[in-house]
Amino acid sequence: MVRSAGLLLCILLLAGCSTPLYTARALTRADEFTPGIEGPACGPDGSIYAVNFTEQGTIGRISPSGKGEVFLKLPADSVGNGIRFDRSGNMYIADYVNHQVFRVAHGTSKPVVFASNSMMNQPNDLAISSDGTLYASDPNWSAKTGQLWKVTVDGRTVRLGEGMGTTNGIDLSPDGRTLYVNESVQRKIWSFAIDSEGNLSGKKLFKSFEDHGFDGMRCDVDGNLYVTRYGKGTVVKLSPAGEVLAEIDVLGKKPSNICFGGPDGRTAYVTEVEHRRIISFRVESPGLAWNLLFNR
Repeated sequence: MVRSAGLLLCILLLAGCSTPLYTARALTRADEFTPGIEGPACGPDGSIYAVNFTEQGTIGRISPSGKGEVFLKLPADSVGNGIRFDRSGNMYIADYVNHQVFRVAHGTSKPVVFASNSMMNQPNDLAISSDGTLYASDPNWSAKTGQLWKVTVDGRTVRLGEGMGTTNGIDLSPDGRTLYVNESVQRKIWSFAIDSEGNLSGKKLFKSFEDHGFDGMRCDVDGNLYVTRYGKGTVVKLSPAGEVLAEIDVLGKKPSNICFGGPDGRTAYVTEVEHRRIISFRVESPGLAWNLLFNR
């Protein structure tokens, strides 16, 4: 069995290596998700998880071949957005309707409220550190403002920032010392220094664009930041210095978020709203979250 599994992994790796970089293809069929398709994250089983598969309030599980199923249904009227996994394989889901974050223990499909705060507008996207601390963007779309939150490993919520623009995409640098946050309406990406307590300081403008909004974004292990350009239909790859390295057409005008997976962590998966499907393309370096989960 071990030799067979190793052979299969080698075949998959070789197949991935033969695929041109930055060439997008459709992984799932159109209209399998609702217009709320968002929050992709690759789990410890290699599947891609994303919100609102077939109906609102669900979490879908998609195989690397593109076959989908409902993994779980959130309780009551809750609707998920960002999804993250910790190093133990536990899943965290931002519920933007009810001001809370769910936790789904590894090996189960039961969501349990992990953190909640009525001062949240709508926890939107999540980032996670190597020690399990969560960071949540929290936009108020009607007011075009936003907040930032820290959620500790025991579920306590700490507001780290307020009075920002429409906070949306969020992720950490590979060394865990920088938090990147974008503002969708204002088209700005900010960086913050993270101290030993997980608090923020030193807000700096990392990158801004003149047109089109932002949505989700994720780092790779080299510190490059992949940002979805909602309305433009691309994902832009930025260096740690903010230089544009590549821009990838994702076959639809409304990419909403991105994650990395596959057997080597070098396949990008993008949720796309116009066609309600997941798009994939190959990249040079593994995603940071994939590395956290699989290379402990």
